[in-house]
Amino acid sequence: MAAPVAKSGIAYGANAGRVTARREIKARHTHAKSNNHSTHNKFVRDLVREVAGYAPYERRIMELLKNSRDKRARKLGKKRLGTLRRAKRKVDELSAAIAAARRH
Repeated sequence: MAAPVAKSGIAYGANAGRVTARREIKARHTHAKSNNHSTHNKFVRDLVREVAGYAPYERRIMELLKNSRDKRARKLGKKRLGTLRRAKRKVDELSAAIAAARRH
């Protein structure tokens, strides 16, 4: 995007518009570190997962993963969660849960 051209103060023409002072806009917060949860937050999430269990679609994804149907699991996750990126993250999370269950 090109740099904004100074307004002329005239109501029409190439640089039409009232002459105003530019406002300093503060930089917005970045969500790049959204995966870095606090320890308390992680504790609460784990507790809720332990109490509430898995949603039906998550159980179905886990069943597909146990039967080596990874692509189908991702497709189901995409349909339920809206984007392939969220689906991949969910499939990875559930794969880790299956692996953890096998270890114990």
